[in-house]
Amino acid sequence: MTDEVTNNIIGAAIEVHRTLGPGLLETIYESALCHEFQLRSIYFERQAYVDVVYKDKIIKGQRIDILVEQSVVVELKSAKCLSDIYIAQTLSYLKATKLHKALLINFGQLRLVDGIKRISL
Repeated sequence: MTDEVTNNIIGAAIEVHRTLGPGLLETIYESALCHEFQLRSIYFERQAYVDVVYKDKIIKGQRIDILVEQSVVVELKSAKCLSDIYIAQTLSYLKATKLHKALLINFGQLRLVDGIKRISL
């Protein structure tokens, strides 16, 4: 799934992590990453609403952390490790949006590279 958009997202996330380090709240990293996207002229939507369809009924209320360039779902965490439930959550966002690429980024890791998971459908 390596491409220019995901590489730009990862580069921005690494800069945020390098500057702030691990251990802060997820919302702090979300704000900082969105600011870094603005500095780099990366188009994004923060807390984008996504409809879930259940047996032809649209259920509202689901939100993804960041949608980048209308093509990549970015789910942020600040945890000791990434559990399978975070991966399942990100996969559900891909299914709901009908998109194919996501990045699950865990700012809780000492080295951010150890906390990035590329997910695709």
